[in-house]
Amino acid sequence: MAQRTVLKVDIWCPKCQKKLLQAVSGLEGVNTIDIDATKGLLTVTGEADPYEIIVRARKACKHAEVVTIGPPPAPPKKPEKEKPDKKVPPSDNCRMCQRFAVIHLDQWDEPNVTCSIL
Repeated sequence: MAQRTVLKVDIWCPKCQKKLLQAVSGLEGVNTIDIDATKGLLTVTGEADPYEIIVRARKACKHAEVVTIGPPPAPPKKPEKEKPDKKVPPSDNCRMCQRFAVIHLDQWDEPNVTCSIL
């Protein structure tokens, strides 16, 4: 069962961040690792043991405090796309269609206009 482990860690420089990333990524069952250096948060999701994550994080950066351990958040639901209405093709018996050349476009394209009304 996948879990999300969030730790508050001391990250002072890119070298500390790289060291922490290498320590935690070596665990089996880690799906994703997210390091937020500005907030000092390490988020690990996957089936890896949270205890092992904490131990390795403490070895890498000397201080790691548990914020949360629990199930990962559900992915956001994507809104269903509305199906476009099907356009009814003009019938052959329509006098307006026979009178004018009708072109049905999915998107309005402005023709090259040679004159303008001011």
